[in-house]
Amino acid sequence: MSALTPPSVVQDGTATPRALPQGDWVAAAFADRRAWRRLAAQLKTCGPGHAWSLQGLERLDHVGAQVLWNHWGRAWPVQVDLSAAQREMLERVARFSTPCVPAPPWRLADQVDRLGVLVLHALDHLAHLVELVGQLLLDVLRLVRNPLRAPWRDISGHLYRMGAMALPITALVGFLIGVVLAYLMSLQLRQFGAEAFIVNILGISLIRELGPMLGAILVAGRSGSAITAQIGVMRVTEELDAMRVMGIPHGFRLVMPRALALALAMPLVALWTTLAALAGGMLAADLTMGISSAYFLQALPAAVKVSNLWLAMAKSVVFGVFIALIGCHWGLRVKPNTQSLGEGTTASVVSAITMVIIVDALFAVAFKNLGF
Repeated sequence: MSALTPPSVVQDGTATPRALPQGDWVAAAFADRRAWRRLAAQLKTCGPGHAWSLQGLERLDHVGAQVLWNHWGRAWPVQVDLSAAQREMLERVARFSTPCVPAPPWRLADQVDRLGVLVLHALDHLAHLVELVGQLLLDVLRLVRNPLRAPWRDISGHLYRMGAMALPITALVGFLIGVVLAYLMSLQLRQFGAEAFIVNILGISLIRELGPMLGAILVAGRSGSAITAQIGVMRVTEELDAMRVMGIPHGFRLVMPRALALALAMPLVALWTTLAALAGGMLAADLTMGISSAYFLQALPAAVKVSNLWLAMAKSVVFGVFIALIGCHWGLRVKPNTQSLGEGTTASVVSAITMVIIVDALFAVAFKNLGF
């Protein structure tokens, strides 16, 4: 392929101003940003009163013709000199060009209306979530009254898939977080000769906050999306409609088993994640500051009261229930198409993680004096 001549526009010095496009007005030439900026600056000097002569063009394709047509204001200039092939191409561009739709003007009423729609959508989701919570309480009462009719097989299956199968990834992430925290804290504590306080900082931060929250975030991304996808696929394949026709309640067979499974699994996953993070922090403290594992294990019970552990376990139960309810909420609202399934899964993960952080903040404020 021959080298391209950059597109340009020159003007002659006659009494009638005339613009003379030159070079290759093709798509490949416009790909060069510097050439495009230079051409745009030259076109700004060519007003509507200029005559145009395209005889100096070496090549012209539809992209170059569109550039000329747009600069002419989508109308032919008063005087233009061009070949038959160039005229045919410009006429084709003019025939198929569509006018640009102007952006609607900014109005305060439109913004208020859009905000109102968002608020109504949020209230609708909140009302459905509250309805799920109420239905879950009724289903738990039904379970207590007649435990032999409970879906124990579903509960045990969800408990294994959402709890036991999440242990490897939570242990890995927890261990690495513990290592990172210990390394960062050692750099600061060494300046004040307070290396021994790393046990207090790691213990409080991991047992009370980071361990349960890390486990909940990982479970929200892993199991929350799976819950939404499973129920959403049931919506797409019309299994939910079949269950309703057969008289099988969605809450008792779909929502309650997942909520109970995560309520039981989340405290164990949080404890597992916390232990892995403490192991990583203990290893990093030994390597960076020479604090032995024996001293770490001996000082940890004195530095962290057991009430912090019970608070973390209680918080994890709430995390598990909310993750399951949010996953079921978005799964039940999936429409029978694949695009809605993908959007629901994404919204489920984002909502669950946001809810975990909000609940953790509420627990931190409500129980700020507990464990100190």
